Amino acid sequence: MSEYTSVRPMIRASLFAALTAIGAFIKIPIPVSPVPITLQVFFVLLAGLVLGSRWAGTGMAVYLILGIIGFPVFSGGSSGIGVMLGPAGGYLIGFIPAAFITGLIAETFGRSAPVKIGAMIAGLSIIYLLGIIQLSIVADLSIHESVVIGVLPFLIGDFIKLIAALIVSKRIEPVIR
Repeated sequence: MSEYTSVRPMIRASLFAALTAIGAFIKIPIPVSPVPITLQVFFVLLAGLVLGSRWAGTGMAVYLILGIIGFPVFSGGSSGIGVMLGPAGGYLIGFIPAAFITGLIAETFGRSAPVKIGAMIAGLSIIYLLGIIQLSIVADLSIHESVVIGVLPFLIGDFIKLIAALIVSKRIEPVIR
C-alpha cells in the first residue's frame, strides 16, 4: 500500500500533533520574555526527523488547527486565534515549515547525525525567524530586542532538545520505518 493511501502516516502525524500539545503543557515562564519554554520544539523537530516532510508538516498543521478552533493545546492550555495573533504566534506558525524543512533535509541528504543536526538547526531557525518577526510587531520591539527576549533565553534549552530529538530519532526510526 502506498504511503499516500495508508492510514499509518496519518496516525503518526496525529500522534505528533498530540505529543506537541502535551509538550505545550510543560511550561516554564521566563521573566524577560512573553514566550515560555515548552517541549513543543522537541516534538516539532522529532516529527521532521521521523515522519518526513509531508507528514511532519501535516501533523503540525493539525496541531495548529486544533488550537485555533478552541482545543486547549497551546502553552499552558490556551487556545484560539488570539494566541496565534499574540507574541508567541509566530513561533507556533513556524512549527509547520520547521517540521517540513527538517524532514525535507533529512529525506534529501540522508539520515546521518550531521545531516539530522543541520536539518534541525534549519527547522529551529525558521521557528526563531517567524517568532521574532511577529514578536517585534505585536510587542512593538526592534528586531534586536526581539532576538534578545525571543531567542537568546531559549538557545541552551533548544540545543538540549535538539540533541534529545537526535537520540530519540535514532531509537524510534527502525520501529517507524
